[in-house]
Amino acid sequence: MSNRPLTTTSYAILGLLAIRSRSTYELAQLMTRSMHFFWPRAESNVYAEPKRLVEAGMATAEVVWNGDRKRTIYAITDDGSDAFRRWLAEEPGPQRLESEAAVRLLFGNLGTKDDLHAAIRRVAADAQEWVTQLCDLGDQYARGEGPFPERIHVNALLITLMVEQARTTLRWATWATEAVERWDDTATPNVEWATAALRRVVDAEEPFSDAT
Repeated sequence: MSNRPLTTTSYAILGLLAIRSRSTYELAQLMTRSMHFFWPRAESNVYAEPKRLVEAGMATAEVVWNGDRKRTIYAITDDGSDAFRRWLAEEPGPQRLESEAAVRLLFGNLGTKDDLHAAIRRVAADAQEWVTQLCDLGDQYARGEGPFPERIHVNALLITLMVEQARTTLRWATWATEAVERWDDTATPNVEWATAALRRVVDAEEPFSDAT
């Protein structure tokens, strides 16, 4: 049995196996479809993780044949179920944001307005994609056609959170685009505008209203 500590990705795979047994292809598809908004992982890691879980005694692997094609089906073990429930009961780790566009925004004063606009467009495009895909999934569940109807309540919690975050991001992108367009350049600080924008955030007012 492996002594390698389980990661959040390990537990994500265990959670999918707790719903039902799956092949690595099915696990990778579900990770891409359901989790890439908030836990994106390289497909190679998703394919490797079930084997690690087997080594750790958290899952089993069975080779099954369909005609002349074979695939490996992974199932959660009792030890895996126990470990997964213990993990759910623990305090979650802090949330993290990974965004190349955000890094470019941070150093936007060293580039051009076009550079900043490109970063903002990337943020907006991602947010719109999330809204479209998540609303499509939410609509399936609302019509009683979701792939896991027994999970509609927890899916509704998560989909609502992710869609509202993305819609807020879209409002920010519109505001940010208009603001940058009014700047003379990126290097000269617009102190009056920035102070007003920050004050609205600090005072919990509508953050994306116009400011001079």
